Amino acid sequence: MGMRMMLLTSGTRGDVEPFAALARCASSRGHEVRLGVPDNSGVDLSGLDTVSLEVDFHRLVAEHGISPWTAVRHFRTEVGPAMRRMLAAAVRETLVFEPDVVVYHAKVLTAPAVADALGVPHVVVEAVPVLTPTRTFPAPGVVNRDLGRFNRATYAAARGAGRMFRRDIDRACAQLPGGVPVSVSAPAATLLPISPQLLPRPDDWPASVHLTGSWHSDAPAPEPEPAVLEFLRGGPYLVATFGSMASGDPQPRGRTVVESARAHGLRTLLLTGWGGLALPEDLRGDDVLAVPSLPLDAVLPGAALAVHHGGAGTVHTVARAGVPHVVVPFLADQPFWGRQLHGIGLAAAPIPQKKLTVERLTAAIDDALGCRSAAERVGREVRTERGLQTALSVLTSW
Repeated sequence: MGMRMMLLTSGTRGDVEPFAALARCASSRGHEVRLGVPDNSGVDLSGLDTVSLEVDFHRLVAEHGISPWTAVRHFRTEVGPAMRRMLAAAVRETLVFEPDVVVYHAKVLTAPAVADALGVPHVVVEAVPVLTPTRTFPAPGVVNRDLGRFNRATYAAARGAGRMFRRDIDRACAQLPGGVPVSVSAPAATLLPISPQLLPRPDDWPASVHLTGSWHSDAPAPEPEPAVLEFLRGGPYLVATFGSMASGDPQPRGRTVVESARAHGLRTLLLTGWGGLALPEDLRGDDVLAVPSLPLDAVLPGAALAVHHGGAGTVHTVARAGVPHVVVPFLADQPFWGRQLHGIGLAAAPIPQKKLTVERLTAAIDDALGCRSAAERVGREVRTERGLQTALSVLTSW
């Protein structure tokens, strides 16, 4: 018998794509699924029952960039009101749908309260392992080096988000039938759409925490348009993408990528994304193709390597393609993934975006090309994972 599932996600494309894949998987197996999403994510949501959470992260990034200091500066006028709208919309839309289970991104802080009000279980999704303490590594995005026995203490920072937005959470929960709750229950389970090939499961995680493998659609990637196909067939190339990152001047970063690729005789497919990369006019040529966006699944399998920002979604897509990485982290969990991939032999040592130079990137590309056989082996393993089915079996086990 099918369940009614409310899925709630927040963030940019990398946060929305896994939830869309889970929604499609659950719907195909007879469950009734409604997906609450931010506006303008760029993700294909066709055929899904979706509702807006009334926040547009694309606009916030376009207008204010990704700097944490910028976010703080615009908190009162932009970021704070956007969060308030999202938290309230999550409560309102979940009450209307009356689901049997609420599955939510960790940023949707009102999901546990509305699930409790409806008397149904709630399941948190950690796209990045920041909520479940472990001795194995520090909380990604909080500390960027191993603190050994103090690693567990770093997870208190992520839990503090609830206190930071306490007033907004209470305001959103005022619309619940019983009003603002005094406390909320613990999640019935935690799902991490992460491959154990990339992050082995820490032995001190409780049994309720499930490392499912990545969530991705098994549908074949759409074939690129003829001009892109012609470029891909023209010789060895690298793919460069910084996704939703938009910080500072993108022209020097584009120049660095193209010149470093040329130093190795590689052509460059430059995905300019939300503004993290741009192609200088004097570097245009037959060996460079710059486009805003393409499905990575369609262009990565033939690539020599990928240069990217280290977002969790991109990390898994590159790994699934069996391609080595050069990670250029900007913020948050990206340094964590850069270190992790380097540590397991799939990537060169990460280069922080503020330290990106032609000399450094040229050397890193050389190192990454030496990771090819390991990347191909891991790619074969990741492609056999059934993360969506594993997640769905947890959700239906009640």
